[in-house]
Amino acid sequence: SQLTAGLADVRGGLTGFESHVLVEDVTTFSLGDIGLPATTPRCSLSMSPGDTGFIRCTLKGNPTVAGKTIELVRSASGEWRCKVQASIDSKLWPAGCQ
Repeated sequence: SQLTAGLADVRGGLTGFESHVLVEDVTTFSLGDIGLPATTPRCSLSMSPGDTGFIRCTLKGNPTVAGKTIELVRSASGEWRCKVQASIDSKLWPAGCQ
């Protein structure tokens, strides 16, 4: 599904994000710094850097999901969770997302 593909685009930045936060102790960095482009065929990507940041995909394409978001959100303890915009039908959500 388009949500799963969008989540895959976001996941590509996790290692770089963690490296900046944990190894380099940096809280200001860009998408390019973590190896992500600003846009993919499925998403416009954005993020909030830092120990409680996120990496977000604003979906493109299918009108059912276009303009809506799926994101990975980091807690201060370093745990990541998948968050889907509530207005997207839960039947479309990737496994493990809320």
